[in-house]
Amino acid sequence: MADDEIDEDAPILAIAAAAELSGMHPQTLRQYDRIGLVVPARTQGGSRRYSLQHVAQLREVARLSADGMSLPAIARIIELENRVRELHRRVRALEEQVRSEVESRRGSRVFAAGATGSVITLKRGSRVRRATEVVLWRPRPYDDDASPSG
Repeated sequence: MADDEIDEDAPILAIAAAAELSGMHPQTLRQYDRIGLVVPARTQGGSRRYSLQHVAQLREVARLSADGMSLPAIARIIELENRVRELHRRVRALEEQVRSEVESRRGSRVFAAGATGSVITLKRGSRVRRATEVVLWRPRPYDDDASPSG
């Protein structure tokens, strides 16, 4: 994360600020916390601390609720959105890990399959000479005793 980016997951807002930003009463936020709909972080003293992401979720709860959706359905949607967000984070971390791994192996070798099925080692950037052999594959007919599933 760059120095000028705001961490939307940082629990920095007290309940009064989160209530004001979400357009809800603080008691509504407490109720949503009790039922597990939008669960804020807690300080060592037990005070609720909301993130900007929590505020966005509270606004979405209000919108979906106004559209007539039940709280259990909204809770499931939020749960799935949180899961998707976590998976996106993991994918970005893995992409970065692969990128740094590839960059650290600049002179490494690449492998290819030869015409006979053997493994050929190539230097990075070189190409394999195309083979002119054509291999025709035909499935074997099943025996009367054998089944396709093995």
